[in-house]
Amino acid sequence: MPSIEKISIALPAEMVAQLRDAVDSGEYASSSEAVRDALREWTQKRNLHQQGLKELRRVWKQAIKDETPGVAPKEVLSRLEKKYRAMSK
Repeated sequence: MPSIEKISIALPAEMVAQLRDAVDSGEYASSSEAVRDALREWTQKRNLHQQGLKELRRVWKQAIKDETPGVAPKEVLSRLEKKYRAMSK
């Protein structure tokens, strides 16, 4: 079993009320359980964010190495404008 360390945190009254409501309604057995669940979700979100940044860096490096001619910004904007005009009709 992993070791447990107690910490103290300060939360705004609204968050405390939401936490207590979740426990009182039976959604969680304790405030600690609810906070652990929130931290697991936060960790997952951070991991996804890091993966996204890693992928963005990979694509960016690939784009920098790409020597094929690009498309002029005006052409891209023109294409997008036409696309979205057609979609709005």
